[in-house]
This record gives sequence, C-alpha cells and structure tokens, in this order.
Amino acid sequence: MTKKIISRRQFLKTATGASISAVGFPYLIPSSALGRAGSVAPSSRIVMGCIGVGGQGTKNMLAFLNKADVQIVALCDVNEGSRDYDMLYQFPDSTSAGLKPAIERAKRAYAEKRPSGTYKGIDSYRDFRQLLARDEIDAVSVCTPDHWHALISVAAAKAGMDIYCEKPLANTVAESKAIRDAVKRYGRVLQTGSQERSRDSVRFACELVRNGRIGELHTIRINMPCDEPQHLDVIKHAYPHPEMPIPEGFDYDMWLGHTPYEPYTQRRCHFWWRFILSYGGGEMTDRGAHIIDLGQLGNNTDDTGPYEIAAKGKRLPKGLYDTFMEYEFEFKYINGVRMIGKSEGARGLKFEGSDGWIFIHIHGGRLEAGPQSLLKEVIGPNEIHLGRSPGHHRNFLDAVKSRGEPMASAEVGHRTATICHLTNIAMLTEQTLRWNPRTERVTNSYEADRLLTPVMRSPWYL
Repeated sequence: MTKKIISRRQFLKTATGASISAVGFPYLIPSSALGRAGSVAPSSRIVMGCIGVGGQGTKNMLAFLNKADVQIVALCDVNEGSRDYDMLYQFPDSTSAGLKPAIERAKRAYAEKRPSGTYKGIDSYRDFRQLLARDEIDAVSVCTPDHWHALISVAAAKAGMDIYCEKPLANTVAESKAIRDAVKRYGRVLQTGSQERSRDSVRFACELVRNGRIGELHTIRINMPCDEPQHLDVIKHAYPHPEMPIPEGFDYDMWLGHTPYEPYTQRRCHFWWRFILSYGGGEMTDRGAHIIDLGQLGNNTDDTGPYEIAAKGKRLPKGLYDTFMEYEFEFKYINGVRMIGKSEGARGLKFEGSDGWIFIHIHGGRLEAGPQSLLKEVIGPNEIHLGRSPGHHRNFLDAVKSRGEPMASAEVGHRTATICHLTNIAMLTEQTLRWNPRTERVTNSYEADRLLTPVMRSPWYL
C-alpha cells in the first residue's frame, strides 16, 4: 500500500477542528488479525475500516468483507444498534443495525473461515478519529448521513487513506469540493457510492450516446418520483415529533456533528434524516446522485456541469421534513444539451437525439430504445469505450492497488452532487441560477452563492 503521508500523531492535531484528549487503540495488531491463514498474502491485502454501519453501511462492509484481498480490522458508529437504524435492509439474522450487530456479523463471517471457528481481530469505535489514527489501515468505507461525509472523508485523505464514500459525495457544494480537493492534494483514491455507474448496460447505453448512435444528443429527461408509499405515509402526514429521551448507546451530539443542535426525536435520525435539509437533500440528492449522475456520463460532462439551473418545487407546509417532495427543473449545458427533470414517471433517464432515444431504468439497468435495434449495436474498436466494471466495490479495490481512477471518482461524485445541490438552492431561492463550472460559483445571486457553504457548529470546521 502507498506510504502514509503524515504521522498519526500529527493527524490527530490537524485533521479536524475538534480534538480528542486520549485515544485508546493499538499501534500494532497481531498477525492473526490480518488473516495470515488466508489464501492472499498479507502484503497484498487491503486493510480496511468501516465508518458508519447502518443498513447501507453494513451492506458495504459485507461486500468488502467477502473480498479475499481485504481485511477489515475496525468499525465505527455512534449508534450501538437499533431496529429502526435503516428501513431499507432487513438482514436475515437480525432486524437491527449499528455497531454491535455489525461487529458480530463481521466476526462471524471471519470465524467461519478459520479452523478454530472463532475470530477476535476487529476493534470498534464511536469516534471516527480513533479509527483514522490506526497506522495499518489503508482504506475506509464512509457510510454515514450525508452531513458527515465531508469531515470524515477529508480527514481520511489527510491521514493517507483511500476512501469509498457513499453518495451524494457531501451535503453541500463546498463540502463536496473540499473532498475532491483533499483527494487530489493527498494523492488518494476515492470511489463515490453511485453504483449504477458500474452496470454493464448503463455503460453500453452511454457508449451508444457518446458514439452518436442516436444522432446528435439534444435532451436528457430525468424521472425522479418521490413515490415510496412506506416513506410518504410518515413524511406527508402531520405526525407529531416530540422531544424524546436519547436512547442508550446512541451518541446523539456526535450524530448531529456540525449541524445546529436540535432536540432528539426518533424520526429525525436513522433512515429519516435524508428528508431534512440539515442532513440530506431529499430525493434530489438521494436518487439524483444516481440518475443525474448517469446523465453526466452520457453527456460527457463528468468534469463540468450546466451553466444555468432553473427549478421550482413544493415542500410540506410544516413539520420536521423540509426537503422538496415535488419539483421540475431544467439545466442548460454549453454543448447545447438540456437536462429536464420532474418528480414523476418511471424512475430513470432518457437520452433523446436527432435519430433516436435510449431509456435507462434505475435499479436494474434495463434499457429501452427507439429504434429497438439500437440495443444490438456493436461499439467498434476505434470508437469511444467507457470500460466495464467488475462491480463497484471491486472496482474501488482495483483502483486502490493500481492507483488509477475508479468508475465514480471524487471529481465525478463532486460534479454530480454540485448539480443536485444547485437544484435545491434554485428552489429555495426561487431563482434561475447562472453557474460557472470553472470557478464553481453562482454568478448572478449572492444569496444563492452563500448557500454553497454550510455554517458549522463549533468545534467542527472544514
């Protein structure tokens, strides 16, 4: 693995504005903790830690744990475990997620591969800085609520670690930019968790577009409905959200991080945070980080963005949840392409050209086309090829070893997140925004430009 850039002691002083007075962790770990009985030589293994092990975080942990050239040695989460930690995943052995259940799953998985049937080589932390202070860790998975992505990922880059960070890359434009810049400055590899990019069908569809099979691309239509009934039933109804006692084993203040202090209530946290602008951006950043992202790939604009963002939307009139539930938007690119979106229709995106169209269904990657014969085309050897992924997690690990670019690099993730956040800002300010992708500033609205950067609660800062 690449040599660490700074010492851990120096890192503890400089990685964030907040400091910790004492850190209890081993500087060295025994050979058994590095799985020396395995088929892959220890020197070839990527030693990993996982920060955030809720539903998606545990799913990512299991994906890495099942790779023979990965050894997970540490997990971190502010919640010891609860049944409502994530509404999306029901694990076969338990309905709970969090630190303790994740530790047990990881130990059990490693124990099954050992003659002794036991395994103790995983440590747990509540404070991510303690995990990042481990010299032997090469890479981390970051799967926290969106408002924590930047502080953790920037600190990990400074600590000399590669990063798999869930999408959207961060919860504001400035935070996303900070991640991108830190990854570049410290020579790290980052994979944004926009796994739709790794689908063969998606990459083929974008190759067809990029090679002119639909003629001249002029419009990209985005369908992002907010139509999950089990979520809408909670969000749209005027349920009270009273202050509640903080559950035992949950470090709520650490969960809030740099955001303003608010009294604890159960449905502020866990799965539901994504519908509160302090912590997430609603459907716009949640699935926009998939669907708009693929529009960027097909439009060959992964390192830039639109110059104009127009959007209007509706939020709930009152209550805890303040993200936009209905919206329409239109982006204009310097190449003449328009990206037009709405909160209805079959979830996915449609590339429209002068000679045909291609529709990509999100969460499965099924393709439709007109004419249908487009899907039988063969990309020639001298045409544009976008490559194929062995899987999003595997692609990250291969990039860690080769020091190459993964499918969803920091630049890619940053540019997509920027568009999603600008759309929310356009709706919040009720203004059509003029955006300079080179300077990354809003040029026609001081109010909107200020919203690119969060105000952080002490002691946290970028």
